[in-house]
Amino acid sequence: MKNLSYLLFFLIIGASCTLDNNNYRLKLLTIDESTVPQSFTFNNVDTISVKYTLPNGCHHFHSLYYQFQDTTRIIAIRAIENLDQTCTEGSFQKELKIPIKVLQQKDYVFKFWKGKDNDDKDVFEEKVVPVN
Repeated sequence: MKNLSYLLFFLIIGASCTLDNNNYRLKLLTIDESTVPQSFTFNNVDTISVKYTLPNGCHHFHSLYYQFQDTTRIIAIRAIENLDQTCTEGSFQKELKIPIKVLQQKDYVFKFWKGKDNDDKDVFEEKVVPVN
């Protein structure tokens, strides 16, 4: 009976935390700066870091956009924008450290998303990290 009480309690709390009443939008944010090591060591974990800017108080970090194919990794930031909130002015620069488990012996090619050009094509800053 005690376990059932706990389950009901958490179900009620969880139901009160839903986002259904709010109007949100998921957006991609550009990478302002990136730092990568001079090289990786195979089968070790290393760290890269990225800086990004939240445009105002209505934007919050959601997740890392990390897509890979072969030796290339595309990186951007996913943010949630609250469309029903009165926003505080001013931008907020944040930093995210990303652990990389080095599982390939070929060079890693990181493409940091910088936005779109006038032709609506994605623009990237590319950095290559050799593997020792």
